[in-house]
This record gives sequence, structure tokens and C-alpha cells, in this order.
Amino acid sequence: MTASFQAPLTGVPEQVDVLVLGAGGAGYPGAFFLAKAGLSVLMVDPIGNLGGDCLAEGCVPSKAMREAALVRGLADKFAGFGLRGSKPTVDWPAVLSHKDRVQNTRYAQHAQEIADSGVLFVQGRGAIVALDQARIDTDDGASRTVRFRHLMLATGSAPARLPILGADLALTSHDLFRLGADLPLPRHLVVIGGGYIGVETASMLQALGVECTVLEFAPQLLPGFDAELAASLLASLSQRVHIERSAQVLSIAREGDGFYVRYKQDGGERSVHADAVLMATGRVPVLPEGVEHLGLALDSGHVVVDETLRTSNPQVWAPGDVNGRSMLFHSAVRQSLVAAHCIAAGGQAVDLMHFGAVPMTVFTEPELAHVGQTAAQAEAALGAGAVTVTRYDYAQDSRAQIYCETQGFIKLVFRRADGRLLGAQIAGMDAAQLITPLALALEQGSTAAALADAVFPHPMLSEGINKAARAFRP
Repeated sequence: MTASFQAPLTGVPEQVDVLVLGAGGAGYPGAFFLAKAGLSVLMVDPIGNLGGDCLAEGCVPSKAMREAALVRGLADKFAGFGLRGSKPTVDWPAVLSHKDRVQNTRYAQHAQEIADSGVLFVQGRGAIVALDQARIDTDDGASRTVRFRHLMLATGSAPARLPILGADLALTSHDLFRLGADLPLPRHLVVIGGGYIGVETASMLQALGVECTVLEFAPQLLPGFDAELAASLLASLSQRVHIERSAQVLSIAREGDGFYVRYKQDGGERSVHADAVLMATGRVPVLPEGVEHLGLALDSGHVVVDETLRTSNPQVWAPGDVNGRSMLFHSAVRQSLVAAHCIAAGGQAVDLMHFGAVPMTVFTEPELAHVGQTAAQAEAALGAGAVTVTRYDYAQDSRAQIYCETQGFIKLVFRRADGRLLGAQIAGMDAAQLITPLALALEQGSTAAALADAVFPHPMLSEGINKAARAFRP
């Protein structure tokens, strides 16, 4: 996707106040702010528009497909509402066309935003050639060197692959969700990785008629999540998807029109056959050519930053996936603005990123969401007995009963001494929406009393936040 208003390299000045490499969520919000603040801003991105991988092959297209799966899945719930009818068949090319339509709509919207922004935008790639200089290369072979006072390194991440035999035979999220994707709908998909990308994909494709198997290396689905959240998803998703935990994938081999995936489990070797394999084993940072000229401190390939997103090089700021601290689009947007605010203030720490208040959502069916600390994390930090956990079960909720969605819960973690909210975990319908007010409460340092006193609309699941807060007793 390109934008016709892009500046030719001949129109790029020899020096800019801020060079922004990457036009995803970590790049363009800060770039727009800085341009409005009167700084000269050059933004460079290989896609030629805004949104980065999130729009090109991630959050937006995957959720467009996921909503198609949810609509089809409603037919499975007709009986609970006293309805009868047939389940829709899947027109896979039409589902992909819907995804493409959403992507193109947003690209057109973003093109206008760039035109109105005051940011000089070039489709291309940036290579660092000196401490304060970058070479901008475009696809037509043109190049230009630009000097910068500040650099926003917002180059994002890419899908990771396991170092195993046959890894190149697996698909990645890029292949499934990219604009113009034309893969046939698999009959049986093996998903390597039970993190959020893996379980989301398995959940949506199963609802579209695909047999799915998930192989997760860790003993827990969704490693690192609250144990009860992970267990709730396992109990629900395993009714539709075959899930193997503690499964170490060894290799992928082609066999006729399909593939065999070998894995080790319980001391023995096993295999599963499928006609497609998805590698969903996380993401790795993408850094520009010549990054070593910047002298950045790295940790496992990620750029080390402080709470202002500043790196060990005071000229360089690294918001988003490249720092690995919160690899989510909505987090990248906030990080971009924090960095921009500090750049506009001459490098002063006028804004800080609160990584602990970033909500995480998992768009499976049912949904999961969490923000802040789990009870175990809070007790490890504050000591045994320093935490109070309250909960509200969906089985008690009127809206959940109306929708026949009573398997779920809202769990709140408070500091016992003063009732301050430390974290929240939600499993079930609308979890991704319900986590938002709790993320705001956490950011603002709200207490159980504040959440208990707030009036929530009836009959809505958000009442559960209110009721869980009222159960707190310091």
C-alpha cells in the first residue's frame, strides 16, 4: 500500500530535527505530535503508509477474520435463545476479501492523516551510517543521507521461527493475514506455540471449520499469564481444539500434500500430520542496518530503554516492539507519545511510560484480558498477606445469563493496607472491553472504594467490577 503524496528523496532536507524510522504505532503518533510542536520530522517506512505490521498482517486483519468466525459461531448458540436455523457455510475467499476491505479502508484513512500531519513521509528504509546520520533507500534504487538531532527507532518486530529442521515450511502470521493473502483454508492446522497469537488463530480458524492442534512447549497454555486465566481458557478451548502442553517441537517434514510435525512429550517422540503448519512462537525485534553506529545497549536483541523510552544514546528513543517491554500496538502508541513529549521538551523527562498499566487482551472465544499484577506477583513484591483478591463470577450476572455466557469471572487484586488496585484478570465475554476501565483505574492509582462507589449501567457485565470492588475488606 503506497501513498501518492509521499515526498521524493530530492525534497528531503539534509538535516531534520527528528528522524522517525517506522510508521507503525510506535512511530506515527509521536511523529504527528512533534510536527505539530514545530519540529521538522521525517518519517520513513517500507510499507508506505501507517499502521506497521498491526495493520499489514496483525491486529486488524486477524480481528476482521475473527469477527467472521464469531458471527458463524453464533449459530451454535441459537438453541439457547429458542432459535432454529442452519449454520452458515464458509466462503473463505470472501472472508479474505472482507479482511482486505478493512485493511484498504484504514490505509485510505491513514493516507489522509499523513497528508494533514505536516510530517515529511518517504516510503523506504533507513540505514544508520553514523552517530547522527542515516541513509534513506527507496525501492527505485535512490538514496539520500540525512542528519538528525533525534532519532525515534520504531522499526517494530517480525515473526520468530524455532531453530528446527523444516522451520521454513511453516506459515507465519504474515502469510495468513497480509493484504492480498490467498492461502487455501486448511483442513487441519498445526499451531506451534500456545501464546496469544497461537490460541487466537486456532480459536478463530476452528470456528471457520478447520481442525486445529496446538503444541505448546511450556506446561501452561499462555505461559506467563495468571494461572487461573490460562486454566479457564484451556478448559474451554480444549473442547474445540486439540491442545498438547509440554510439547517440544523437533522438526517439520513435508509428506505428500501435507506435513508431519515431530515433537517430544513425556520422554517419548510423537508426531501429528496436517496440511498446514503455523509458527506462532513469538516475535523478534527488527533493527535497521548499521544500528551498531548508535552504540545502543541491547538485552537479548531488544533495545534497552528507560521509562521515557530513551536509550543509552541520549539522541535515540526506541518506543514499541524494538524494546520488548510491552509488544502491543496500543502500548506502542502510548510509548511513541511519551518519547515525543520528552523530545519536544529538549530531552527532559516530562512524561513517563507506565508499562504495568498496559492492558493485555486475548481474542479467543471466550476472551481473556489482564492488567497489572497477578496476586502471586503482588505478594512476591509486598509480602504474604499484603494482598486481598476479590472476584465476581459471570454465573451471577444478568447479562451473562441473558447471553448464555456464564463461564467467566472478574478478579481484582488490591493492596490490603489501603485498597489500591494492583491488578485485574478477566475471562469470558467482553473481557477485552471490561479491562479498559480497570487499566484506567490502575493508571490513576484508584482504590476499591472508588470502584465500589462508581455507578455502572444495568444489565451490563461492567457491574461485576463494581460488585467485586464492594467485596473488598481491608
